[in-house]
Amino acid sequence: MRCIVTGGAGFIGSHIVNRLVEDGHEVVVIDDLSTGKKENVNPKAHLINKDITTMRDTDWIILAGTDMVFHLAAFPRVEPSIEKPVHAHNINVNGTINLLDGCRIYGVKRVVFTSSSAVYGDAKTPTNEFMETNPMSPYALHKLIGEEYCKLFSKLYDIETISLRYSLIDFKFARCC
Repeated sequence: MRCIVTGGAGFIGSHIVNRLVEDGHEVVVIDDLSTGKKENVNPKAHLINKDITTMRDTDWIILAGTDMVFHLAAFPRVEPSIEKPVHAHNINVNGTINLLDGCRIYGVKRVVFTSSSAVYGDAKTPTNEFMETNPMSPYALHKLIGEEYCKLFSKLYDIETISLRYSLIDFKFARCC
């Protein structure tokens, strides 16, 4: 299977890349290296140093023949999104719809979108997908918009999508075990 991982040079993305490579898949990483590191990328994966917000229809030719996209590229965390909401929106929302449109054009049928438990706001933990969303930061709103775009592209263009809402609790567990 051919997989593309946006943000594959970051902490979570690089672990997904490693697992995909370990399982014998062909993996392409798209990362602008603004927060990720080149040395995080598995040497068996192909790194394309590009910004998903500036890629155009013809740039997305790399999606041709791709079975699945894992979309992790983002302007991460709540506080920076409050300090730079327009910049964060461009990456988190415009970058996501740009990628989804590339998937539409080049026939990618599966997208896994990395969302966040931040979409719940100040909800009591543990959270679950049936709880009401209440974004309290630009980052949280951007992630919720990304989820909605994924649903819309599923309905309109027959692209299977799933949104995973990671939480800080998950990250602490991932680092300690």
